[in-house]
Amino acid sequence: MVLSPGGDTGGMSDESELPEIPIVCPECGTRSRVPFPDVEEAVAGHNERLHDGDGVAAVDPDVFDHLADHVAADLGLLEE
Repeated sequence: MVLSPGGDTGGMSDESELPEIPIVCPECGTRSRVPFPDVEEAVAGHNERLHDGDGVAAVDPDVFDHLADHVAADLGLLEE
């Protein structure tokens, strides 16, 4: 899905066009892309199966920071 400058999805609302979020596991050396609605389950499942539930795999930190900045701006938390 491509967002226009105003955050508009250009009329795309089809669930099949949801963004894929990069997940990384530094311990396994793996990286994958997971559809947005499946991120929490995929990360938790990986960590449970391979790392005894420890939070090793996660959303790519750079992507997470970028998303957090956008959410903060949308909520007006970055306004002075």
